[in-house]
Amino acid sequence: MKGIIFTEFLELVEEKFGLEMVDQIINQSELDSGGAYTAIGTYEFSEMLQLITNLSKNISVSTDDLLLVFSEHLFQALVKGHPNLVAHYKDPMNLLASIENHIHVEVQKIYPDAQLPTFDLIEKSDNKMVMIYKSDKGLYMLGKGLMNETFKLFGEKATIDFEKLKEDGTEVKFTILKTL
Repeated sequence: MKGIIFTEFLELVEEKFGLEMVDQIINQSELDSGGAYTAIGTYEFSEMLQLITNLSKNISVSTDDLLLVFSEHLFQALVKGHPNLVAHYKDPMNLLASIENHIHVEVQKIYPDAQLPTFDLIEKSDNKMVMIYKSDKGLYMLGKGLMNETFKLFGEKATIDFEKLKEDGTEVKFTILKTL
């Protein structure tokens, strides 16, 4: 998993819960990295899983809810750091429809060894989209949160529902209905 995910997560934890909480979740985890991350580094997914699980336990908030909060922070950081990824889109549905063929292609150029989920576009119209998320990480709630943030970026609203196709969340069907 790319270091930018770790650095942004720990930045969020510090902003919301303080530096002591950052130290606490690092100390509660068994991290090969020792909890020292760089944005361009690559680290084991198990480290992120430990950090978010320990934060969840310490503040009594579900990991799914934490992933939604993190997605808001991460989206802002990604758009600020790479505005060209979204600059030419005029509509959230078109941006989301381009995840595989544009966004992830550009991300791979920036982070060649990034392990990205796939989003297979099943159906798309002006107001409805169906996508299948696949990732061995099972971070579909992060994906849902990033979709929510995409609509916020454009000042639009949508209902984003999901159905787990695999119980562990490694394959999830998203249905996105744009609110008019």
